[in-house]
Formats: sequence, structure tokens, C-alpha cells
Amino acid sequence: MRKTTIEVGYGNVARVRIGDRLPLVFIGGPCALESREHAFRMAEVIRRICERVEIPWIYKSCYDKDCRSSPDSFHGLGLDHGLRVLSDVRQEFGIPIVSDFSDPAWGSATGEVCDMVQVPAYLCRQTSILRAAAHTQRPIHLKKGQYMSPWNMKNSVRKIEANGNYQILLTDRGTFLGYNMLVNDMRCLPIMAETGYPVCFDATHSIQLPTSMGNVSGGQREFIPHLVRAAVACGVNAMFMEVHDDPDHAMSDANTVLDIKYLEIILRQAKAVHELRLELLDKYGEDNVHREE
Repeated sequence: MRKTTIEVGYGNVARVRIGDRLPLVFIGGPCALESREHAFRMAEVIRRICERVEIPWIYKSCYDKDCRSSPDSFHGLGLDHGLRVLSDVRQEFGIPIVSDFSDPAWGSATGEVCDMVQVPAYLCRQTSILRAAAHTQRPIHLKKGQYMSPWNMKNSVRKIEANGNYQILLTDRGTFLGYNMLVNDMRCLPIMAETGYPVCFDATHSIQLPTSMGNVSGGQREFIPHLVRAAVACGVNAMFMEVHDDPDHAMSDANTVLDIKYLEIILRQAKAVHELRLELLDKYGEDNVHREE
């Protein structure tokens, strides 16, 4: 099986490589852009943490969160203002950035600014979105829909490839178990890796209880570190977590974002597990158990 390495970053920002046997990468930031000042403050704090941990980092924040539970929910700063803020963060801190888009018409503008474009989980089958993402010629962060089996994600991958883009990161963010509940089947990670592309685990959306509070989603943030360690042990190449400096007052996903005061210890644990796994593979060989040669 071929194993693809993707490189995120263009112009004068850091390059981050994601792939087999490479350092674990952190993708994270506030769920939605709340203000320019908040975006810069969060970027500064996360940068210091990632420098101490010595982990590569891609800044993530959305300019328009279109999949809100309620018509009254906060969406973000919008396409034009939001992309200006993301561009400024990118230039100020010299880091690659990623944001999602939920309208094919927004794809081109998103790709002009962002180093990586993200396809929301609930739109992972939408051909028009996948086509628009592919045409940006940026690496694509493709999240598995909560309703999708991991083996069927190969069809979304093929749609992107059919439009000339072969830079894909596949992410698991949980699977529906009945109503208002997500569970994590860790088999999703090696199954999606069979596409040959690197895989990522979204820890903060995995503990979401979708729309369980009537007009907003609940969450079980206390389980984030447990799921992070499990996913890294399974062999992910990147870890996705949304973080905030005041979670209870976050304007988006307040019940699932990680308090930034816990970020460093979780990243240190994740990095240690990742490095231990690579040592074990070197010592005992690859995980080729009950597989055809």
C-alpha cells in the first residue's frame, strides 16, 4: 500500500508535513473566529505551548460555522472579514492555517488564503463541495461524516482525486449511536489509512452530544485525554482539538472545546505515545496481523 505524505504551507509560513513515521502534528484553535483580538490572543498562547512541547502546529478556526443547531447560534465573522483575520494571523505568526467552507462558492476564496481547506463532516459526500475543495489545489482536511462508515470514505477520496487533488488528510470525529450520542470505533483509523492517505483524530468533536440540550449540543470534555491517547496509540498522524481560553463563554461549541489550560499536558502525552508507538514498530515490526501479503 502506498503511503502519501502531505505538506501544508505556502509562501512565507512554516511547512508542516503529515504522514507515516513523521512527528505527530497538532491542528487546533478556537472553533469559530470570535474577534480579531481573540484570534491573535489564542494564536500566541498556542504557539508558546507548541514551542515548549516541540510539536508541529496548524492553526484552525472557522470564519462561518454553518451547521449550527439553532438559528440564533453564532456563526463566526463571515467570509470576507474572517478570511482577512485568518490571513493576518498567518502572516503575524508564520504558521499555516485551515478553515472549512460549507458553500462551493466559498472554496476559491478559502483556498487563496488558507494553507489547507477543510470539508465539514456533514458535507463529506457532497460532490460540489469536494470538487470545490479539490480545485483549490490546497491540501484537504476531509472529515468522516458521523453517519458514514470508514470504508465508504474511499468514495469521497475518489471524488477529490478525480478532480486532480491528491493531498488529503482523513479525520474521524465520532459515529452516531442512536440519537444525540457519538461513539468512537478506533477501527475507523486504520481502515481509513488503507486509502494510503494520513489520518487524524478529532478529539473535541468526538465527545459531543449532538443537540442534546434542545437548541445546542452538549459534551463530555472529561473524556478528551482518554480518547487522545487511544487514537494516537492506533497510529494517527495528526491530532485535532478545538481550544478556548474561556470555554463556558465560547461563542461556538462551548460544551466541547478544550480549556487551553489543559492543552500542554494533553499534547505532551500524545507526543509521548506517538513516539513510543514508533519505537515499538521499529522493534517488533508493522501491524500486519492476519493480512494477506
